[in-house]
Amino acid sequence: MLKPTYSEISGKLLILTAPSGAGKTTIAHRLLAELPELCFSISATTRAPRKGEVHGRDYYFLSVAEFERRISRGDFVEYEMVYEGKYYGTLQEELVRIWEKGCFPLRVVDVVGALTLQERFGEKAESVFISPPSLEVLENRLHTRGTEDEASLRERVRKAQDEMTFLTRFDRVVVNDDLGESVRQVATIFRKFMWKKP
Repeated sequence: MLKPTYSEISGKLLILTAPSGAGKTTIAHRLLAELPELCFSISATTRAPRKGEVHGRDYYFLSVAEFERRISRGDFVEYEMVYEGKYYGTLQEELVRIWEKGCFPLRVVDVVGALTLQERFGEKAESVFISPPSLEVLENRLHTRGTEDEASLRERVRKAQDEMTFLTRFDRVVVNDDLGESVRQVATIFRKFMWKKP
């Protein structure tokens, strides 16, 4: 298959979203290994790096003052304060960096951010909502992950309940009951979109 030109790629965006614990990050890693045309779009954030995280690879770590300065300059295509005092956002320059490499940006983002991006990019974006088979399964996954205390786990489940109400607003919904099958479905959806002629 011929490599697409910059003008064919530029402006196109692939969006993967889900409630926390539904498996979007795991699916994204599998997609990146399977689809060489995809490039991971790195988020900017004001939260502190976790152990092993590297600036410019995992996130662009910015101070609150720098993040807000960049908001006022119009550098973000979307941003939000996800948790109190913690901004996350998509930098326009990050998408341009990926388009210039001849790749399609894969944006792995929370539900509110995904809705904003979908609205902004319209037909130039393809969005997939990864749904857990049920909220009970999601709660079990979060519990097994062991990264949350009880209060945080309750908060994530409550947030997931809210986020599930938006699933019909996305282009496609994939229920992550079987990881391999979910990856196959999302890869098929994204391939079709990437190679679709305008």
